[in-house]
Amino acid sequence: MSPAVHYWNYPTEIFCGADALDLLGQRCRLLNMGRPLLVTDPGMLTLEPFNLLVAQLHRAGLPVAVFSELGANPSLEDVQRGVVAFQSGEHDSLIALGGGSAMDAAKGIALAACDPEGLERFEWSQIIERYPSLSDFPALGLPPLIALPTTAGTGSELGREAVLTDTRLHVKRVISHPQLLPACVILDPQLTRSLPPALTAATGMDALTHHLEAFCSPLYHPMSSGIAVEGIRLVSQHLRQAYANGQDLVAREGMLVASAMAAVAFQKGLGGVHALAHPLGARYHKHHGLLNAILLPYVLVANQPVINADIARLARYLELPQPDFRGFLDWVLALRAELGIPHSLGEIGLDTADADWVGAQAVADISSSETNAQPLNAEQYRTIFCNAVHGVLPGVRP
Repeated sequence: MSPAVHYWNYPTEIFCGADALDLLGQRCRLLNMGRPLLVTDPGMLTLEPFNLLVAQLHRAGLPVAVFSELGANPSLEDVQRGVVAFQSGEHDSLIALGGGSAMDAAKGIALAACDPEGLERFEWSQIIERYPSLSDFPALGLPPLIALPTTAGTGSELGREAVLTDTRLHVKRVISHPQLLPACVILDPQLTRSLPPALTAATGMDALTHHLEAFCSPLYHPMSSGIAVEGIRLVSQHLRQAYANGQDLVAREGMLVASAMAAVAFQKGLGGVHALAHPLGARYHKHHGLLNAILLPYVLVANQPVINADIARLARYLELPQPDFRGFLDWVLALRAELGIPHSLGEIGLDTADADWVGAQAVADISSSETNAQPLNAEQYRTIFCNAVHGVLPGVRP
């Protein structure tokens, strides 16, 4: 293994660094992956990361079969088509290449291929009381999955969840099982260097949102809190440079690490940003990271009464010139502006016609709303949404 490649096992095997992709064939052999199904989105098929990965599979003597019938927000129907491809091709494993869409779809395919009822049995609202700890879940013997992210935002490569759209109800379902965690993760910054600036910005802000919401969650999980603090520092250090120069592999690697860390951090929970972004993404088919990026300051302001002290501590760690809530909020707003993120949801075509539905759906998204920094009701979520549509940030308290 190259000295430039770092090896970690936290919470699964991770190989991080330029040329980490060279280890793909070796890891496939060690995991007894003889006929992997490569899951990716259709836009990836003509891009550098896909070509690099296929070359590695050819070099390893592994057959290349591709499933790419995915939407930007993968649906339950996408997964079922993937199951047909997995079973008809007699595949024994999966490789996910791409952003959160590919990762979540591959996890869903692995689960549904082994358990036809799994997407319902392990939906978030079903598992909370049935499986209070990871050891309570039944062992399913899911096929091994290797994850290779080409964006630095979702952190899905280190998560035990898959977020899939229910197109009938226009909502996102969070599916969770400990065996959805990939057996191996390869973080190679060369796979992200062709990511366009706008997507670099949106996915990077997604990673920041994951860390911030985990940090502000009221649950007690000091290990995740510590990871969140350092993850936010890495975003502050690398995101601007990755956006300005996509060929900067140091910045790209820093963001890949920050993104992956976020999935470990949000074991502590997410919050109101995701509670709003999930239904908005399912209904309006907007990019998840972009929605998070726009919504973030509005939820921060709504939560200010209970996060003031924590955010001030975070601002001191980041060595901001004004180490308090106001200074941190200004840093977030300035970062968004530098990255070309719109200030309001109205700028991406949303209006308040469905505001009541949005508020109700945010509360119903218990995978996120129940760990917001403070309890919020449907009317409060409705107000936050309307503020975000109109670009109105209420006055910040001293």
